[in-house]
Amino acid sequence: MGTESNIKLIDEKGLRIDGRSPEELRPIKIEVDVLNRADGSALIEWGGNKILAAVYGPREAYPKHNQDINKAIVKARYNMEAYSVDERKRPGPDRRSMEISKVLSEALETAIMVEQFPRAQIDVFIEVMQADAGTRIAGLTAASVALAAAGIPMRDFVAGCTAGKVDGQIVLDLCKEEDNFGQADLPIAIMPRSGRIVLLQMDGDLTVEEVEKATGMIMGAIKKIAELQRNALLTKFSAVETEGGE
Repeated sequence: MGTESNIKLIDEKGLRIDGRSPEELRPIKIEVDVLNRADGSALIEWGGNKILAAVYGPREAYPKHNQDINKAIVKARYNMEAYSVDERKRPGPDRRSMEISKVLSEALETAIMVEQFPRAQIDVFIEVMQADAGTRIAGLTAASVALAAAGIPMRDFVAGCTAGKVDGQIVLDLCKEEDNFGQADLPIAIMPRSGRIVLLQMDGDLTVEEVEKATGMIMGAIKKIAELQRNALLTKFSAVETEGGE
């Protein structure tokens, strides 16, 4: 979270700086198989975020001493392009992107049936082309769709959302100004069918009651996001069946 600001993020009518109500998601659009040379890919537009996820594999892990004889290794690489933010960032990995890459790798590995691919490696590239808060959750949501599009066996999708505290109120799906100048940020990702949490982080301070309220908002939103994931894949496979029947 950023430092305190004099910017008023919630007005007298209870509307947020971008006109949303406290429990309203930003617009979300997911498109599948946008890259021909990846085994699976997805593009997510979530508010002002534009994030591309590409999957390659499973393939034999190399070098061989990195292989796990019992399961596949999942390597997610999260990267924010230099032009993705208002102030141009230095190209290449930094400490933040490496930390997020590790967290996303672990979250995706939980959902993938890695035991079916011993000695293999699955590479997931998450490229943030335009950033507007919540990029790790949006990237994880897109990566899950890309993995399914690649035909990699999964226990479930991974879907997530954020909530946080802004001007003393709990709100869903923070935008950039709320992320920069709000008081707390709580990203959560789960496997929707089982409800198993695969990512949970918090920046800032929330009371127990505030965490419970934020979590309730997130869980409700994840049901909608998981439906968008399924619909994106159904659209893709319906198109394939139509082409095959011609």
